[in-house]
Amino acid sequence: MPTVFRHLGFRFFFYSNEGDPREPVHIHVMKDGGEAKFWLDPEPRLAQIIADRTRDNEEAWNEHFR
Repeated sequence: MPTVFRHLGFRFFFYSNEGDPREPVHIHVMKDGGEAKFWLDPEPRLAQIIADRTRDNEEAWNEHFR
């Protein structure tokens, strides 16, 4: 699994043997034993999804910590 780069303790990589047929272009990100997969085409969108759901995130946080 080639490491593409590291940033702030996160490792960005892909698996050499993932998918048959091969999956579309994506990157895995790992830190502290946690891992996420991000599809790169047409563009990564996680930040936008989180921003669009800011109110939901805040409500869930406040409800949990009451």
